[in-house]
Amino acid sequence: MLAELRAGLESLGYVVEKSKAAVDKIVRPVLFDEGGIARVRYEVDAFHEGEGIVVEVEAGRGAQNNADYRDIVRASLILDAKYLAMLMPIAYRFKNGQEIATTPAYENTRNQLDAIYASQRLRLPFDGVLLVGY
Repeated sequence: MLAELRAGLESLGYVVEKSKAAVDKIVRPVLFDEGGIARVRYEVDAFHEGEGIVVEVEAGRGAQNNADYRDIVRASLILDAKYLAMLMPIAYRFKNGQEIATTPAYENTRNQLDAIYASQRLRLPFDGVLLVGY
């Protein structure tokens, strides 16, 4: 999915991960040591420097392994992150033994975000969160 969005995002001013090679990853600072060097950094799928938008695109593994939780928490810790855009599959189908099973990834993530904002027990530092189902 990220490969399909890359050209459009780049034309809008985003830096976008090009591959899984270390040189092509987008790394954002979180925590600095005494010398001002980022000692904790997180990888994101895309970032817009001027607007502070973190983009995370998940697929199957993310739909099954709570990557949305990880994305929400990590993005909230990234320096200068004002917005989070998450793209999740509407449903992810996978083999579960001999059967095909489905995980409602988008719905699960929407429910998690709704619970975070409705409970007000965990305050996210974003001016906005966009969840897109594909």
